[in-house]
Amino acid sequence: MNTEFRQILYRQQIRPTGFASGKVGKQEKNMAVTIQQIAERANVSRGTVDRALNHRGRIDPQVAERILKLASEMGYVPRERKRKANQKKTIKIGVVTQLAKASFMLEINRGIRQAAEELKDWGVEILLKERLNVDEEEQARAIEELAEEGIQGLALMPVDCDCVREKINWLIEIKKIPVVTFNSDIVGTKRSCFVGMDNRRSGQTAAGLMGLMTGGIGKILIITGYFSNMVNNARVDGFIDETKKSFPGLEIAGVQGSFDETGEVERIIENAMKDISGINGIFVVSGGQAGVKAAFEKLAVEKRPYVIIYDQTPKNEKAIKEDTVDFLIDQNGFFQGYRPLYILTNMLLKNVMPEAENLFTEINIKTKYNL
Repeated sequence: MNTEFRQILYRQQIRPTGFASGKVGKQEKNMAVTIQQIAERANVSRGTVDRALNHRGRIDPQVAERILKLASEMGYVPRERKRKANQKKTIKIGVVTQLAKASFMLEINRGIRQAAEELKDWGVEILLKERLNVDEEEQARAIEELAEEGIQGLALMPVDCDCVREKINWLIEIKKIPVVTFNSDIVGTKRSCFVGMDNRRSGQTAAGLMGLMTGGIGKILIITGYFSNMVNNARVDGFIDETKKSFPGLEIAGVQGSFDETGEVERIIENAMKDISGINGIFVVSGGQAGVKAAFEKLAVEKRPYVIIYDQTPKNEKAIKEDTVDFLIDQNGFFQGYRPLYILTNMLLKNVMPEAENLFTEINIKTKYNL
């Protein structure tokens, strides 16, 4: 079979939308899959596929994830995996997370797991330490433990405090171990880069949405998780600053901490709406969002306030489809968990540094119409 005829047959398998069908023929599985074939199937350029597969350069995270999934389905084998037999060196990368059981961690953990599985073929071992709370002493101990276990790089969701800051700089300056932060960041360190949402800008985005829904008049209740959480604080600060600037007719009815607990979110809303008249907007910047519906049902409200929440999880999708909330802002948690491990691997194995200090994910606004 000549090359031209083979290409014609291959192109006939491409779906018009550019998405993989999930069904790969035996012939394709037995052939060495090329970047060009993936590009044709995904309906993107070779350069886009190359950037996605090699985790370099700026690319829409959703496009990158689609390309990676398609490459896996087609049986693509990267050059690094082909050289696996000749690669004797094994490196260890540590990962430390917080709020391990929070709903937004579902996608972050999925990204971590997928990267860990793929990086096995590079000779990379991922050592994960999950923490349930925002506890600076626990996190500092986890960093020390990973250093004792011989990690060469660290991906960290940091607690913004002095003891964690000191541990990070100790790792970088004394132990010569590079650190990449994700989801949350920390000032006063020499970390290599940050992967995550521009949380302050996302708060501004939420303020703009709330201003449009309310007509710029009313009272807004803000519910955060932990006041020690830098991510929560940045979202709240961005929301308040933009509200004061663009919607002076909106009043902040209060900022209350829920510790990311559903029952606490329910209690806060129930008490606030009983004690403060005129609340027509609720902004939940952290977990426990299921408490919103519970509170509305308990109060038996005829017209509920407008509600904005974060993170596209199954429970939050259900809430938005049931009209419990109006908007959710998604931060692409998969990318936040996935990308730092490749950044560190490229630094350690190839001496390739991150292309920017801040690698911000998209601020994705979701409604029931575009989930």
